[in-house]
Amino acid sequence: MNAIVDHTALVTEEDWTKHRRAMLQALPPELAGQALPDILLQHQKELLAATARYNLVVTDKSRRVGATWGVGADAVLTAGATLAAGGMDVLYIGYNLDMAREFIDCCGMWAKAFAPACSEVSEFLFLEEGEKGEDKAIKAFRITFASGFEIVALSSKPRSLRGRQGYVIIDEFAFHDDAEALLKAALALLIWGGKVLVISTHNGVDNPFNELIQEIRAGKRPGHVVRVTFDDALDNGLYRRVCLKTRREWSPEAEAKWRAEIYKTYGAGADEELRCIPSQSAGAFLPRTLIHACMHSHIPVVRWTPPPGFVDWSEDLRVADVNEMCAMLLKPHLDSLDPRRRSCLGQDFGRSSDLSVIHPMQIRQDLSRATPFLLELRNVPFEAQKQIVFYIRDRLPRFFHAAFDATGNGAYLAEVARQKFGVSMVSEIKISSAWYLLNMPKLKASFDDRSIELPLDDDVMTDYRAIKVVKGIAKVPDDARSQGADGYDRHADSAIAGAMAIYASEQSGGEVGAGSTGETRTSSTIAEALGGSFGTIQPRADLSDFMRM
Repeated sequence: MNAIVDHTALVTEEDWTKHRRAMLQALPPELAGQALPDILLQHQKELLAATARYNLVVTDKSRRVGATWGVGADAVLTAGATLAAGGMDVLYIGYNLDMAREFIDCCGMWAKAFAPACSEVSEFLFLEEGEKGEDKAIKAFRITFASGFEIVALSSKPRSLRGRQGYVIIDEFAFHDDAEALLKAALALLIWGGKVLVISTHNGVDNPFNELIQEIRAGKRPGHVVRVTFDDALDNGLYRRVCLKTRREWSPEAEAKWRAEIYKTYGAGADEELRCIPSQSAGAFLPRTLIHACMHSHIPVVRWTPPPGFVDWSEDLRVADVNEMCAMLLKPHLDSLDPRRRSCLGQDFGRSSDLSVIHPMQIRQDLSRATPFLLELRNVPFEAQKQIVFYIRDRLPRFFHAAFDATGNGAYLAEVARQKFGVSMVSEIKISSAWYLLNMPKLKASFDDRSIELPLDDDVMTDYRAIKVVKGIAKVPDDARSQGADGYDRHADSAIAGAMAIYASEQSGGEVGAGSTGETRTSSTIAEALGGSFGTIQPRADLSDFMRM
């Protein structure tokens, strides 16, 4: 996956120069001075590798990063291959005639480079039904191959796909007149072994293109997203390629200046056009009504603040006091858990200014998630929090995973939990824009599906309402502060714990046999049980070997 660059802070021309010099210094000597890089840039290779693995691929891209040009190679390799080798027709759909001609010309260039037997680019007319039912002749373009397959650039009308089969490429999907109907028509080709690639820059947060991306990231629709911002492409050598074509001399300083000019040219539109951030994307992420529909009065919120001076008590007194709290406030809820269900938990860590919130979950047979209680800890010392987490974990039936906020001070608790429970049972999460981007859609999907349960509590409601869409990414802003019923500050703590719990619920690992509530199997125990054999991981499909010239 491409690295996601955080653009919340302004990257100056000087910053970019230093960044590119540092990247060059990190290259092996034999690569740092090479004049002719691989013909495809890294993000183009990743896109082709994705289309080799997935039936539905969406590329979330910046303007002019060469995605369509790279896909031309994929189209030629696909149409030029025999049926036994996975060959099929390639059906390209742009939103105007110029795009169609440009793509076919690109494929003609690739066909000559790969040297399969193919025809010259030809124009032809095909009939499609007009808006009033009349026959309408549409100009199209075609390249035919000795394999028997062809690359055809078709009309942008959904009905142009009727009766056809193959690999559909929809270019600048967000700008088609009837994008949703076009996607439905294209997806029908998957039934008989076709593939669909959707390429586009963004055109607003409510556009079908952005909705498709969010559905895939949330796991509600099978598929894969390849995200390429302008800076990702620059890191991969885009400006070097521009210099190669325009006969300019490349340098970090020249690239930084060129980058600054491009961003300045786009002005306020740079976020959407270059950074893959859909416009009009601000405001609350979860509507109040959606959150309220998942709240239940029977789920308690257990809140505990230790006595003043607790951190300075002797260790035996602190341990005894925490044990008493756990026995009184937590044990009744833990004892009532269904021993047949798998259990997990998520925690958002806080020490003094913020709360620590622990959100345990049990997975029902229908895959919905039951919440037995929510635990809020305020001003609880590190060792006491560790004691509480261990207490809860040891009493969770069929425990299989825990996700901890390992940002800042939370790294300590996440680490000792990993050491105690085993690496397969713990995820240490460094919260970042990249993590928010991939996981907040899954949190929202759990509300849409009513597969998450929360306490009916005003503070919890406020926490989840604090999640905002900032520059296209749903996250908890740094300044998202509210005052709880106890008069102290909150920072959407229970919402982060809930997102962690959702993340944990989708992980595998750990002991899940019926009746296992306390024993942690170490990696050595697992290895012994498997006879020391863990098998091999198959390499991911990659077409990059075809791309070298």
